Amino acid sequence: MSSSKLALLGFLVVVLVVSGSLVRAQEAEQSEREAMYYRYMEFASYVRGGSIEPHWMADGSSFWYAEGAPASIVIYKVDPRANTKTPLFDTARLRLALTPLLRHEAPYQGLPFDRFTFLDEGEQAVKFTVEDKEFILQLDNYKITPIPPLAEAEKSRLVPQIVWKVFPRSAPDLMEVLSPDGRWFAGLKEYNLWLRSTYDGRSVQLTTDGIEDYKWGGYNQRWAWWSPDGFKLALKKEDWRNVPKTLVVHWLKPVEEVEWEHYPPRASRNGGPTYQTELFIVDILSKRQVHVDIGEEPDQFIDILGWRPDGSELLFLRRDREFKKYDLMAADGATGSSRLVLTETENTWVRTPRFTLLGDGKRFIWMSERDGWRHFYLYDLDGTLIQRLTEGAFPVVRVIAVDEQVGWVYFIAQGDQQRPYDTHLYRVNLEGKNFTRLTEASGQHAVDLAPSREFFLDTHSSVDRPPTVEFRRADGTLLQTLSQANIDALREELKWSPPEEFVVKAADGQTDLYGVLYKPYDFDPDKRYPVIEYIYGGADSRHVQRTFTARYWMVVQAQALAQLGFITFIVDGHLGKAALDVFYGNVGREIPDHVATLKQLGANRPYMDLSRVGIYGYSRGGTNTLRAMLLASDVYHVGIAGSPSSQVWAESKMGLPQNNKQGYEYSSNLRVAGNLKGKLLLIIGTSDINGPSFAESMKMVEAFIRAGRPYDLLVFPEQPHATSKWTPVSFRYMQEAIRRYFQEHLKP
Repeated sequence: MSSSKLALLGFLVVVLVVSGSLVRAQEAEQSEREAMYYRYMEFASYVRGGSIEPHWMADGSSFWYAEGAPASIVIYKVDPRANTKTPLFDTARLRLALTPLLRHEAPYQGLPFDRFTFLDEGEQAVKFTVEDKEFILQLDNYKITPIPPLAEAEKSRLVPQIVWKVFPRSAPDLMEVLSPDGRWFAGLKEYNLWLRSTYDGRSVQLTTDGIEDYKWGGYNQRWAWWSPDGFKLALKKEDWRNVPKTLVVHWLKPVEEVEWEHYPPRASRNGGPTYQTELFIVDILSKRQVHVDIGEEPDQFIDILGWRPDGSELLFLRRDREFKKYDLMAADGATGSSRLVLTETENTWVRTPRFTLLGDGKRFIWMSERDGWRHFYLYDLDGTLIQRLTEGAFPVVRVIAVDEQVGWVYFIAQGDQQRPYDTHLYRVNLEGKNFTRLTEASGQHAVDLAPSREFFLDTHSSVDRPPTVEFRRADGTLLQTLSQANIDALREELKWSPPEEFVVKAADGQTDLYGVLYKPYDFDPDKRYPVIEYIYGGADSRHVQRTFTARYWMVVQAQALAQLGFITFIVDGHLGKAALDVFYGNVGREIPDHVATLKQLGANRPYMDLSRVGIYGYSRGGTNTLRAMLLASDVYHVGIAGSPSSQVWAESKMGLPQNNKQGYEYSSNLRVAGNLKGKLLLIIGTSDINGPSFAESMKMVEAFIRAGRPYDLLVFPEQPHATSKWTPVSFRYMQEAIRRYFQEHLKP
């Protein structure tokens, strides 16, 4: 062989060895990245502690809680008067007394249970369950007595039953409602109202006129309201006979089956017929039905708020179809005649007001955005404004409790002007004075106020600070720290570093938008990373993670996707009603804000490769993903739209189509299907009637076909809109599909 051929052969060998080493290195890196991705999908499991579930005791201030599950459970009692935290049980003594009854030693080393029930006012006897056996423990002598097991029929008598499975809708299944005296469960059967005795299991039918599409109960999870004395039930009767239905095919049966389902209430065809509501009060002894006067206007929607403490009146909200008017109503519990207490109106839309009835049954706190920010107002039940309680350029969130004895209102609000999305506990008196913030650390605060209103538990965290649980006096004074999360496993196994919070300007160049950006665990500022945005809503979106651990699965996945070699981010919409009103009637015009965010982030972060940008979302986020891919096709190159609609289905933010034809035409994604340039994956379940997403997705598919634009489609047989109701196999497959699609087309 000539020397030149030998040289060439040697060169080829070197090239093959080097390229093989590079391939193996790339495979190893990808394997490590994917391993890290899966770890981040289980992010919360790497956080130890930092949360407790309080169980308040008879004095209204002390409480117990369990920690150390399952291997070393300890149940502590916290006494705020003495400011002590001590074990409530002698673990060794209890385990010793329990062993002969179980005929073996309980597993692990701690308590063999993490919850129990006090059986007496003196809190000296408790009932607990171990290995499906119930026992009673006397705390003075640690004598344990077995409780004979209940027969299955006896057990079922005492447990609320499902009265309506709402699959394939997103709402939870409807359950029986227990009466105040514990004697009856109110339930629904064959479209009518029934009672079931907790004493002997017998059933009593209260109504007989319900039919399939004109039934008692309604769609709300809280569908029946007992009067305080337990002798009356308030509930709705809904007429769906003129509302269109959609087809649901059960593909996975041995032979396909077909059923017709109404669209959920909020997804009724825009401008088309919707369901009609009647409101009744039913006497359970006489079975007499009292028809409540809700007015003569069609297309009214009713939300029951509850009864006055003396049972004299039923309180409810009445809303018009376009969400522009809410009436607070009070109906006589005996006659059904109603009176108007208060009206809230807007030219655009009214977000559902929050109502808090005070214990005296004569006054209430009303949350309103009438000045552009959500604030509290104190009213008399005759509709007279007594006092404005809060004001300022920030929103209140909800009332936690009212201490009428000393005159304090405790509530959550976003009052930090420097960090406007942080939530804190505040209080103000019933004269609207002495407005005070009671929590300190930045971030999100979840508060549990003691029944005595003298103390509260404060669980708080932020994106860069793990959760801590503190016990405080009602004035905010710290008593003790009860739990702090341990994140050693995050640092060691996930190589975690905090995400980056950012502030950018909206497309108008003036409005501040707030978001969070995630980087890979091995981030290198000298590298170039493709970018992925997770999107949900538009101007009123609130999906940015602001606690240490995310709750929504797509936010969890956004952080996990970053570990594959992406930069991912989420940005929220506008604060304040005045800003949101700009978008009224023009839903779908929010995409420029997201483009502006992306460009500002990339301007001073050279590691963000804006030539490789992806976007994804589910439900409303799927619709907005389509919107971004079609209206900003030069900005977003890869999109994954889960359960998308071809257009906006929100009369609350658009008005009726006949009154806003231009707005509805603009919001339609069908008209701009030809704009698609990048890679797009549509994900849809065949039983998704929420949007109605399946039907709308098929229209979108047809629009792409007619426009000659390529797309990808992933269909999940018989999966509904709510991913919480998907089968685990389908849900995991979808998450994997999202990962694969971005890896394949953005090439990190």
